[in-house]
Amino acid sequence: MDPVVVALEDLPSRVGQEVAVSAWTEVSQERIDRFADATGDHQWIHVDGERARRGPFGTPIAHGFLVLSLLPAMMDGALSLRGARLVINYGCNKVRFTSPVPAGSRVRARVSLSALESREGAVQATWTVVVEREGASKPCLVAEWIGRYHP
Repeated sequence: MDPVVVALEDLPSRVGQEVAVSAWTEVSQERIDRFADATGDHQWIHVDGERARRGPFGTPIAHGFLVLSLLPAMMDGALSLRGARLVINYGCNKVRFTSPVPAGSRVRARVSLSALESREGAVQATWTVVVEREGASKPCLVAEWIGRYHP
C-alpha cells in the first residue's frame, strides 16, 4: 500500500477529513516481548502466556504504549507530506486505550486532520488517529496527535 501524498500547502482543504489509512501491522508475541524488554514492563498480562490465558482476556495482550508507539511507522506508511523538510512529533493531547490487542492481532490507523495552525515558522497539525484491530467492532486506541511540519 503506497502512502497518500499531500502537499503541505494543501492541508487546509483536508481539515475535518480522513486523510489516510495505514496498512495492517501485526502485533506478535515476539514484538510484545521485545517491547517489554525495552521498557522494563514485564507485567504478566503481556509476557506470561500461561498466566494470561487464565486472566481476563484469555490470552496475552499488547501494552497500550506499544500500540501507541506504532503510530509513527503507521503514519509514515500511510501519509507522505510533500514540502515538509522537517517533521517533529510535538506530542498528544489525548490518548485512550479503548480495547485490548491480543498477541497475534493486526492493527491499522485511520488518520483524520482535526486542526491546522501556523506555529513558529511551521505548520502544526492535530491528527485524530483511530487504531482499529482487524475483526474487532471497537477501536483499540484513539489519540489526538500533534505534528509540526517545517517547510
